[in-house]
Amino acid sequence: MPRRSTYHHGDLKATLVTTALDVIAEQGVGALSVAEVARRAGVSSAAPYRHFASRKDLLIACAITAAHRLTGELRAAQAALGDPGDPGDPGGLGDAPGRSGDPVEAMAAAAAVYTRFAAEHGSGFDLIYAEELRDAGSQELMEAGRAVMDALLPAALAVTGEDAKSALQLLERQIAAAHGYATLLRSDFLARRHATVEDVASDAAAIARSLANDARRAERGD
Repeated sequence: MPRRSTYHHGDLKATLVTTALDVIAEQGVGALSVAEVARRAGVSSAAPYRHFASRKDLLIACAITAAHRLTGELRAAQAALGDPGDPGDPGGLGDAPGRSGDPVEAMAAAAAVYTRFAAEHGSGFDLIYAEELRDAGSQELMEAGRAVMDALLPAALAVTGEDAKSALQLLERQIAAAHGYATLLRSDFLARRHATVEDVASDAAAIARSLANDARRAERGD
């Protein structure tokens, strides 16, 4: 592959992040290497180190970018439904599917968004909250990760009666199902039924809806 020689100031850094995310989408987080990113970007193996001191720093930049993208998609889905507890749904009970402010439907929509994101980008929470980045000390990464949770938590809290522990457990189950569907699709395990991204997004949403309804019934004592 010929090397590019006409980068504008600051452009290479963004190109390296985009290229690294492409590698992750194709091969997974563990397969990311600075050398492969440099090769694909058409620059010398030393060039990335002018912007990223190590693979870990490049991975941090990828995680931040992924978190920002996921947050944006989650916020867009929320805007289409309305916030949990919206006046259109007094008390945030949301008995009608798709009703403005329905926290159950908000969780289902978030599960669908996450599934699409993980299926299309080959990563999600496994990149944003990667074990090797846990003690990275990046304030920007912590804020980006917090923004993702800030987009997810309100609906879960509304469903669980503001019980933070139960809300986090509910989110964990929702994300596990969504990420699992995305992984199965990418591994071709679901090829036998010719599943598409939209199919698994719908399946993950159905599971999230069921989990949320069960949690809401438990909170109400039904």
